[in-house]
Amino acid sequence: MLTRRHFIQTTTALFSGAIATPLMARTRPSAAEKAAWDAQVTPAGFDPATSNPWGVHPRFLPQRVVANDNLRVGDIHVDAVARYIYHIEDGGTAMRYGVAIARGNLYEPGTYTIKRKVQWPHWTPTQNMIKRDPELYAGLEDGVPPGPENPLGSRALYLFEGNRDTYLRIHGTPQPQSIGGRASSGCVRMIMAHINQLYPNVQTGSTAYLYSAEESVVASS
Repeated sequence: MLTRRHFIQTTTALFSGAIATPLMARTRPSAAEKAAWDAQVTPAGFDPATSNPWGVHPRFLPQRVVANDNLRVGDIHVDAVARYIYHIEDGGTAMRYGVAIARGNLYEPGTYTIKRKVQWPHWTPTQNMIKRDPELYAGLEDGVPPGPENPLGSRALYLFEGNRDTYLRIHGTPQPQSIGGRASSGCVRMIMAHINQLYPNVQTGSTAYLYSAEESVVASS
């Protein structure tokens, strides 16, 4: 786990991980459906730095910032306090986006490997989620097909520890008003238009660092 000095230098339904099921595998979207949904969740004339039909605080809009030169290019860092995710780039910069993290004690700091990426994923609540909040997940045991209302949104990065799927995801959300807060059952949420921008730049095998509140750095802007 990285320490404070290694981090970035820079100025609501309760949904989380996904499980693949045979039923969901039969409802994979076509390329045309994916393209239509991408257009639906992307504002007209989208400018990442200024477009904000969601009404989030401007600091949560994408911004390129300076990164420590000892951070590995391609890795992801999540600041639990400031609610930022950083993707480290070549040339000493990082792209920063606003996120929502898990509510209560469901946030799980740690070091994870991104071993799977999915465009317009399926979603099924875990057994733990169903046991914890049965009223929220009644009737969803067989999962939710892909689409703009799917809890994982338009893109998902799947977090593993070794070969074990943690069921934690970095994913889009149909509830952009949750960005900046604590809302999920464990995952890190992003605005769908933002994760669509991030997604092609993230390689499988990259490391994702989810920092605790004690280790996170609050940016000054």
